[in-house]
Amino acid sequence: MTEQHAIAQPKLGVVGYLRFFWRQLTSMRTALVLLLLLALAAVPGSLVPQRSSDPNGVIQYERENPEAFQVLDALGVFSTFSSPWFSAIYLLLFVSLVGCILPRTKHHIDALRARPPKTPARLARLVGYTERTAQTDAETAVAEARRVLRGAGYRVERYADSISAERGYLRETGNLIFHTSLVGVLVAVGVGGGFGYNGQRVVIEDTAFTNSLASYDSFNPGRFFTETALEPFSVRLDDFEGSYQLDPATGVYQPIDFTAHLSTREPGGDWTDADLKVNSPLELGGTKVYLLSNGFAPVVTVRDEDGEVAYSGPVAFIPQDNNLRSLGVIKVPDNLDEQVGMLGFFYPDPLQLTDGTYTSMSPYPGDGSLLTLTVYTGDLGLDDGVAVNAYSLDTDGLTQVAGPKADAPALELTQGQTAELPGGLGTISFDGYKRFVGIEFHHDPTEGWVLVFSLLILGGLLVSLFVPRRRMWIKATADGSGGVRLEYAGLARGEDPGLDAAVAELADKHSARLQTPNVG
Repeated sequence: MTEQHAIAQPKLGVVGYLRFFWRQLTSMRTALVLLLLLALAAVPGSLVPQRSSDPNGVIQYERENPEAFQVLDALGVFSTFSSPWFSAIYLLLFVSLVGCILPRTKHHIDALRARPPKTPARLARLVGYTERTAQTDAETAVAEARRVLRGAGYRVERYADSISAERGYLRETGNLIFHTSLVGVLVAVGVGGGFGYNGQRVVIEDTAFTNSLASYDSFNPGRFFTETALEPFSVRLDDFEGSYQLDPATGVYQPIDFTAHLSTREPGGDWTDADLKVNSPLELGGTKVYLLSNGFAPVVTVRDEDGEVAYSGPVAFIPQDNNLRSLGVIKVPDNLDEQVGMLGFFYPDPLQLTDGTYTSMSPYPGDGSLLTLTVYTGDLGLDDGVAVNAYSLDTDGLTQVAGPKADAPALELTQGQTAELPGGLGTISFDGYKRFVGIEFHHDPTEGWVLVFSLLILGGLLVSLFVPRRRMWIKATADGSGGVRLEYAGLARGEDPGLDAAVAELADKHSARLQTPNVG
């Protein structure tokens, strides 16, 4: 028995491994896999609120799902599109596509400049092989073949008494346009994210917002953002209309339509009426305005023990359900003997439950709308120089002076009522309510380019799918009786179920042009 010797494999070395990994990364298969991964990686960004577009939604998600929030936040899901793992896929896809496109573009240019290949010696071995005869000479047959193929859009080349033709390079052109446009989309999105911005602002009825950095409630600039990118305009909320439909099964109203009636003004212009709806943004200059949320803003007035106004104005309360039972915070840091914070609920259409608590029967307010307040005193943390969320109240370190854990009950006020604050701090009155809307302002300087590249992606894909890549040959051979024997055949690159019919059609057309008296 002969001794078996193991085959010695050559060592790749560092350069060899780098070349191997580069070829794997720049293969079309890897690019497609990365494109699929990018689409999957974007899914969490549509399932949970994002800090960049809905910071209040993130706060509410944390309140409702504290355990899940800790896990998802550690994974960066609430900042999906700026997370390290999403950025890694994004950059790998960019490198992979560029690595695919550059060599293929060179190869495609070389192919466009090259002559069609020589006519094979044995056409009978190719697809759709067909023979015809014609009572003419070979020179006439070949000249007519050139005209027929050129008329069909083929590039032609003569080799002796045969014509070699090819067409369908537009298929590869479409393929390259598709992949180059993908790179264009990636670049445009990256540049737009770097120079653009997203900002959110709650605008209360009869108040105006001016597009300046200090006016935003939350603001998420791109890496290369400068304040000069803020286009000067103003937006004022004049009125808000909400339509709801009662679900008899649950007793809960479902939203049907929201319309914010706005007035907008650009530099040098007058106030102009405009309606803002969900999924129907306004465009002011290069900035798009989206309607995110809406609710009620109870108007309250807090006075000190001498009757002097310590605080007055509307306060936006965040809806907690479709019936617009709303939660809000009122903070009075000055002009009272102590700092006062109030955690309140607003019920547009109140109904008292058997346990003494309230709910709202509908989102439609009336004269009986109710405002309940739990009152705290202590340091509100507003003087520490640290940003504090206006829509939350940190009760740690505060003393509850009116509410379930205090000697005094929570305050309950209907519209027009006034109540005493505990400890002789003063009074609070519920003067009425206004509507508010949550608006997002989105500026992306490359949005038009993304649209252009997206259309090119679609066009390139359609061309690469429906334009066949074909080669055709027509060969004329004298048959010794004063006529010629004509041979026709084709070859396709990839699947082409219509190639046989195309060869037959070419043969029929060429033969007819030669006025063939008989068919072989």
